Amino acid sequence: MNMAEEIKRKTAEIDAIIESFMPEEEDYQATVIDAMKYSIASGGKRIRPLLMSETYKMFGGEGEGVEYFMAAIEMIHTYSLVHDDLPCMDDDEYRRGRKTTHTVYGENMAVLAGDALLNYAAETALGALDSDIDPARIGKAMRVLFNKSGINGMIGGQTADVEAENKEPSEVTEDLIEYIHVNKTAALIEASMMIGGILAGADTIQVNTLERIARNVGIAFQIQDDILDVTGDFKELGKPIGSDERNHKVTYVSLHGLEQSKADVEALSKEATILLHTLEAENPFLEQLLLGMIDRKK
Repeated sequence: MNMAEEIKRKTAEIDAIIESFMPEEEDYQATVIDAMKYSIASGGKRIRPLLMSETYKMFGGEGEGVEYFMAAIEMIHTYSLVHDDLPCMDDDEYRRGRKTTHTVYGENMAVLAGDALLNYAAETALGALDSDIDPARIGKAMRVLFNKSGINGMIGGQTADVEAENKEPSEVTEDLIEYIHVNKTAALIEASMMIGGILAGADTIQVNTLERIARNVGIAFQIQDDILDVTGDFKELGKPIGSDERNHKVTYVSLHGLEQSKADVEALSKEATILLHTLEAENPFLEQLLLGMIDRKK
């Protein structure tokens, strides 16, 4: 199996799925819808919907019902990036090699586009009620989606991250950095795999195992992101390098050093693989995808 080609093919399919759920630009809301579409069509890896789809398949899920949640989680991920790039947050001019939403549409419209994507994600996910999936599973999936993206997940992690920037370096502890990684980054990856399992009928123990796998992968993914901010280059990453240091931001790498950070990424990767093999279901592509997320160059 050529992973690069397979990922490219599956990503193109996901792009088409997401596009099919986006609203048409019309009437007085045309500008915000255009900004939504610009944001979500920015060439992301579509990792979260891909993880959801592959986990769904691993547990025997069939049909198009999962697609509502695949689109919804990418909308939530995208809105978080739009807001993260704002001048009041990271003030980034480029994302994935092109101008950020606020740079193109203005700060006010970027805020509205992010708000709209979050709200539209809920509308889209609830559309799964029109599918063949058991409504009880849809309800459980909705709970996971908005718990992991809310104050007990992504938003909670983002809050801690913002406040950490105003702390003295000595006040930014290992526990705080771990909290930020678990919630800001890993939470949506956890949601992706958990929802895929839930919608396909995985039991509670299996869903809990998926959560643990995804948490390891998410933490390792973020540590690798911190590593790439030190060792990567603009052309490959599509975003500025060294922003953490310029912003005097304490990261996993600045706390533990480059070599220890790389070793920890490897350990987390190994544990995730062991946990994946404890599940009765198998999906070789999913396993390689998870490993590729961790051992990446961009």
